[in-house]
Amino acid sequence: MKNILDTKQGVVCAAVLCNLLWGSAYPAIKIGYELFDITNSVFEKLFFAGLRFMLAGIMVLAASLLINQKIPVINKGNAGKIAFTGFIYTALQYVFFYIGLSNTTGTNGSIVNSSTTFMAIVAGYFVYREKLGLRKIIGAVIGFAGVIAVFVSDGISSVSLTGEGFILIAAACFVAGSMLSKWAASDTDAMTVTGYNLLIGGILLTVSGFAGGGTLTAVNAKGILVLLYLAFLSAAAFTLWTMLLKRRGVGSISVYNFIIPVSGTILSAIIMHEDIFSLKYLISLVLVCAGIVLVNMETETNSKILK
Repeated sequence: MKNILDTKQGVVCAAVLCNLLWGSAYPAIKIGYELFDITNSVFEKLFFAGLRFMLAGIMVLAASLLINQKIPVINKGNAGKIAFTGFIYTALQYVFFYIGLSNTTGTNGSIVNSSTTFMAIVAGYFVYREKLGLRKIIGAVIGFAGVIAVFVSDGISSVSLTGEGFILIAAACFVAGSMLSKWAASDTDAMTVTGYNLLIGGILLTVSGFAGGGTLTAVNAKGILVLLYLAFLSAAAFTLWTMLLKRRGVGSISVYNFIIPVSGTILSAIIMHEDIFSLKYLISLVLVCAGIVLVNMETETNSKILK
């Protein structure tokens, strides 16, 4: 895996796969809410999210055990980093994400969440001094225009703080968590960092949800399969993403996040029968994708100059 991720083709394939998996989470979470009969209870949503990430963490740690033939252990010097990463990257992000997604459509949520790309570019510039050229700036502006375009046809009143607003906050937590994960993985195996990050965050979410009275009352086989899929996609995507973060800048790999709104929108239309054949979604997707293509062109140009 390490050799593959050291090649350009390997980076592209891994980044694309991560974002395809994250895009599929939008309709999967909606289906999970229906199957477990989760309606407007915030604590039930947190409990559901916590179970997902606890299972994901266990999956990653079990895979690490099988691959390395030893129990993944956190060293004392890195325990605080990983615990803080788990709080921001998993617990805090998904408190906002799960609540936000329940108050908007999967299509709106996936497009608003594409703002992670542009937040990552800005963060990469200020934190890691990654180059910020004119084309990258223009691309970021166009992409943000695409995010705003979701709401234009319905007017500004269509924006919900607890819906699209919370998704935007979750996106900011994702970017902050990516930087924290890169920091924590600098001297620790990526699978160990990811496994404990997901497990710690999952425990925090589960305990918070349960303390507020959240449980899964309508347990059924289909719901369990959806929960296992959500856990698997988190385990696979976050592990690959952490491996990529160890090798690349936050801004350089985040350009592939354009796949999330595209795959999330298409899958929401197919699975949830959401209406995406409207002008606002077409304009939004075109602007988001155009903005990230420009950013990616800037990244490719910089790479050639460095070579």
